[in-house]
Amino acid sequence: MTHTVVGLFDSKTEAQAAMRDLMAAGFAEEHIDFSNRRYDETTSGAATSNTTTGTTGGISGFFNSLFGDDSTEARNYTSVASDAEAILTVQTDSDERARQIADILDRNGAVDVDERAAQYQGNYAQSGSTTTENRTTQTGDMTQNRTAQTGDMTQNRTAATGDTTIPIIEEDLQVGKRQVQGGGVRVHSRVIEKPVEETVRLREEHVVVNRHPVDRAVTDADMASFKEGDIEITERSEQAVVSKQARVVEEVEIGKQVSEREQVVTDTVRRTDVDVEEIGTDVTTDANSRRANS
Repeated sequence: MTHTVVGLFDSKTEAQAAMRDLMAAGFAEEHIDFSNRRYDETTSGAATSNTTTGTTGGISGFFNSLFGDDSTEARNYTSVASDAEAILTVQTDSDERARQIADILDRNGAVDVDERAAQYQGNYAQSGSTTTENRTTQTGDMTQNRTAQTGDMTQNRTAATGDTTIPIIEEDLQVGKRQVQGGGVRVHSRVIEKPVEETVRLREEHVVVNRHPVDRAVTDADMASFKEGDIEITERSEQAVVSKQARVVEEVEIGKQVSEREQVVTDTVRRTDVDVEEIGTDVTTDANSRRANS
């Protein structure tokens, strides 16, 4: 929704200072219209007038488009703007920024439109004519800027057309799962050596040669062996032979057991609640009322 904030100034210098403050506050120059009405140095086509003839048809149409045709606010703004030296019109898209614009315009001496219009009406009643005099000498303590701001809740009037939609937002709690790494077991195997002993009996053979004197008669057997020849006897012995045989004596099993548990997750969710309050149509406009156009 577009908000239009209008500030009327008795001094061109004050309006220029307000424009500099607005730009310093981050408002784009293309969203700020400056109209130097008294000297016809108009830079905005939204609010123009024929200063040589004293007519204000262009301004009247501009404020009628903001506040509604022939409304009290439109008449007040049109009346006061006819004597203002400068007019600032600022466009923004939020109510908060519109209030910030209004504060900047107030600080730089923007005219209190309602108060000034009341002074004009008092002058009309005293003089009995439509001619107003001494309109520019009553500045007083005008610390409140009269703005043309859209959707102001201090008045039960608006220049916006169409319907306004308020989104009802509600949060849902969604619980998911993710895997995290916890503890575990690391199994390391290694080979160790240890000395062992075994006892084995080994057999050995040894050749023994004994010679001793003999005196007896020769026999036939002796005569049969009475010839050349060789006799060979071999010694034998046993040696220890070592071999190894591996056997499985134990098994270590490594695995995981899976279990499940339930956990209650507690959190808060938000939602939009809308309260509808009926407001009476007969509402008195306060001193800080703002009007808006979207």
